[in-house]
Amino acid sequence: MPSFGDLVRDWQRGAQAVARGDWGCALQLFSSVPDPPARICFNVGCVHLLAGDPEAALQAFDKAVTKDACMAVGFFQRGVANFQLERFQEALFDFRLALEQLRGNAAIDYTQLGLRFRLQAWEVLFNVASAQCCLGLWAQATRSLEEAISKGPEGAREDLRTALDQVQKQAFLQPRQVPRGEVFQPHRRYLQHLAPVDFLGKAKRLHTEQVGEQVPPELPAARGPDSGPSQDHSGAGGVAVGDPEALLTITVQCAFTLTLKAPRGADLSSLRALLSQALPLQAQCGQLSYRDPGDGHWVPLPEEEALQRAWWDAGSGPTGLQLQCRGVGGRPVLYQAVAQHGYCAQGPEDLDLQPGDTVDVLCEVDQAWLEGHCDGRVGIFPKSFVVPAGQGVRCHAPPPSGPSEISSEGSRDRKV
Repeated sequence: MPSFGDLVRDWQRGAQAVARGDWGCALQLFSSVPDPPARICFNVGCVHLLAGDPEAALQAFDKAVTKDACMAVGFFQRGVANFQLERFQEALFDFRLALEQLRGNAAIDYTQLGLRFRLQAWEVLFNVASAQCCLGLWAQATRSLEEAISKGPEGAREDLRTALDQVQKQAFLQPRQVPRGEVFQPHRRYLQHLAPVDFLGKAKRLHTEQVGEQVPPELPAARGPDSGPSQDHSGAGGVAVGDPEALLTITVQCAFTLTLKAPRGADLSSLRALLSQALPLQAQCGQLSYRDPGDGHWVPLPEEEALQRAWWDAGSGPTGLQLQCRGVGGRPVLYQAVAQHGYCAQGPEDLDLQPGDTVDVLCEVDQAWLEGHCDGRVGIFPKSFVVPAGQGVRCHAPPPSGPSEISSEGSRDRKV
């Protein structure tokens, strides 16, 4: 099973192959991803369109919209594939589905998700008209273009009026599509770790070369079970960081795996301070557990007593202390937030919130939206409806604008 880092590399190389026009290489790299997500399936479909194989493109777009039923751009491109196959009724159906997924917004900007493309309502309406023309629905095509003109920006209206003149003369239109060579790229937060590590526990290990830079001299230490004066290497009630006998190897599994040196017997706050140098967000909020050397099970570390037992067990084994830092469903928790306003989900991907709810924030989708976990549910919600935990929350009714205005200009639909 390839590591997540390997998958991201193949994804990036596939996108680079598309950019240089090497369709065969791109398809080979994208197709090597096991159980590919919707965005990879979308990329495969786009490459097949570029290679002149709309039938294969149709199959790939089918997979994309099956995996993500809200993927407006997936329906848009599937409509293009159906149009090229002269399945005009199916193309019309797809273009209308794309319009439906816009949810009344003027556009969806996919840049945040790695696709340099902004799907605009007027373009979808243009494609609706193009399919209607091929079905002989000239009056409907005229109305679709008139609506496109009303929704389109000033720069596009002249071209739309020209298209309207053609339709009134019963001339056919060619549909618009995603610009040539544009596909979903992997997120930059994945790419920045590719050089030193892989992901999901399959990574290269990072070994500390200079212990003094990894472990702050002021890091306090607590005594383990049955500790006595003979374990006090500093001679002053603490642990001498420079003394190699006082350091124990700890291996941490989080977004990636790394190996550090830590003072034997360090308390929880000190251990998190050490981890935060390499894992700043995960180490602050993730659930720490240690591997019991006896049965191999992961044991949570909710308090100091459990950690001191972990230090004691680790001292009896050759591998040192093995820690795991986990968030929700194996994902690290960035921070916790508290809802100031109630939020009613507008789609299956949304997270319902009540004033006062505590949310584990898992991802910053964009400047306006967060992904989080609350009461066993995971979804997205407006960032302006919550404040970081500990900031003196005052719960009250939603602001007058309401969630519908927050979703204007496609901000909400960047999750699509």
